Amino acid sequence: MRRDELVRIIDHTLVHPAATQRQVTRVCEEALEHGFGCVIVNPVHLSLAAEVLKGSPIRLGTTAGFPSGANLSEIKAREAAAAVKAGAVEIDMVGSIGALKEGSYLDFRKDVAEVVRAVGQGVVVKVIIECPYLTDEEKATAAKLVEAAGAHFVKTGTGFAGGAVPSDVEILARNVGKAMGVKAAGGIRSYRQAVELIAAGATRLGSSTSLQILAEAPSV
Repeated sequence: MRRDELVRIIDHTLVHPAATQRQVTRVCEEALEHGFGCVIVNPVHLSLAAEVLKGSPIRLGTTAGFPSGANLSEIKAREAAAAVKAGAVEIDMVGSIGALKEGSYLDFRKDVAEVVRAVGQGVVVKVIIECPYLTDEEKATAAKLVEAAGAHFVKTGTGFAGGAVPSDVEILARNVGKAMGVKAAGGIRSYRQAVELIAAGATRLGSSTSLQILAEAPSV
């Protein structure tokens, strides 16, 4: 995959808890320079990022229920709605992993649906299911529930529990329709990893080391 193709499907990400305004500004400037498809920052930095990216085609996103997913669903929904008001057009929410593990599938689906409803049309919702905590059967079930709840992407993880691997991406891609996206995130630091994940079915990648990946990508 060429550099110009790859850059459009990367979410250039800075969600470290110690991220500063200066670092956020730099990440946004990097996105403007290289043409990343989306920038993901912490909710507290949305207004700053929106100002730096103003007038550009780069999409702005943030998180909800991050990183544990153990927040009340109504809090996730309010957080996501507030993020949209601050300029976000993409929300990476963490699903209720505990509900999924105990087989409370209706609760898991409702958790996602509340956020989808809260942000309204035109906002992309990506649901993190933390694959490292799940069995293969649970990954498949989660992907189906995320799609049924009206979200747009199912996402492998936050990166805190472990990195994205092709086998997990394959399971997720196999259990959703063609219109549903699959985002791989966590530990993606090389062009080789990126290509392997895309080959497995990832349609979006999230990375805080995007520049390193691009540096290894062929230009032609």
